[in-house]
Amino acid sequence: MLRWNSNFAYAIGLITTDGSLSKDRRHIILVSKDLEQLENFAKCLKLKNKISPHLSSYNPKGYYYHIQFSNIKLYRKLTSIGLTPNKSKTLSALKIPDHYFIDFLRGHLDGDGNISVVSHKESRHPQLRLRFCSASFNHLEWIKNSIMRLYKISGGFISKPIKNTQYLVYSKADSIKLLELMYYFEVEYYLHRKYKIAFEFLPR
Repeated sequence: MLRWNSNFAYAIGLITTDGSLSKDRRHIILVSKDLEQLENFAKCLKLKNKISPHLSSYNPKGYYYHIQFSNIKLYRKLTSIGLTPNKSKTLSALKIPDHYFIDFLRGHLDGDGNISVVSHKESRHPQLRLRFCSASFNHLEWIKNSIMRLYKISGGFISKPIKNTQYLVYSKADSIKLLELMYYFEVEYYLHRKYKIAFEFLPR
């Protein structure tokens, strides 16, 4: 459960975005409107804990999903790589092995990122955008620098804050490169609703 592999790295990406560490230094919580995301998370970490629905005013369907579990060893592992309670604005660089960074990135995308497609006003050609979200500029800058260092993709930019949230944004060509890396042939876990959008742009 604590050994680095693609599934563990993906789960870390989800915790980084949609998860939280309790102040008791033992409990880990993940909340999402996507039941599939919680199911993927539980499978990645081999959890048997119950996934519970809760009412929410933020989700159009009126509910979100929640999983909470206690694991002191995992909690310590998470703090050792740079995660902390109340991490939103203090989050910075994390200690993710280079080999598994792309799986972490896919988890980050499934947690708080998005893949959007709009038509160009003049050409009507589809304009693809890949965005990673965080309240911390330093965290997004670390992701941007890591992507440039590992994959030689240098076209991203960090947007100005919108309601305390910032986005690391990639245009169509760079987005396609990143999506191809994230959805490699052997990939096991991802949100299907996001993959469905990406699939239209992936090389056949």
